[in-house]
Amino acid sequence: MNNTAWQNGRKRAAKKYKERFGKEAFWGFEHLRIHDLKHTFGRRLRAARVPFETRQVLLGHKNGSITTYYSAADIGELIEGVSRIDASRSTPVLTTLRAPNVTAVAKPNASAKALQSVAGKKLGHPKVA
Repeated sequence: MNNTAWQNGRKRAAKKYKERFGKEAFWGFEHLRIHDLKHTFGRRLRAARVPFETRQVLLGHKNGSITTYYSAADIGELIEGVSRIDASRSTPVLTTLRAPNVTAVAKPNASAKALQSVAGKKLGHPKVA
């Protein structure tokens, strides 16, 4: 859909717009590809909470991974998903996945070597086998 015929058609559409309305056409008249509209359609279907299987049929996909590509999550949906987790707790909870067992304190401007000696072990992440 980005071959010469489509490119020429978009240019003609932009020219006709200028002739008819007396001003330059919007950027999309000359640059927007029909394929771009498929991505927009897929994202709008997802934003409207249309079920996955329905989106797959409407977009004409047999492979589900292609449907996911055309209807990826937008930032608002991601924020809403995280907010659901936050709203499910009555009080905030902090979960620590890894905490070092270091009780000694070094000077604020201490070097890495000095910190290692205070901590009694090497700094950084342990190697995973």
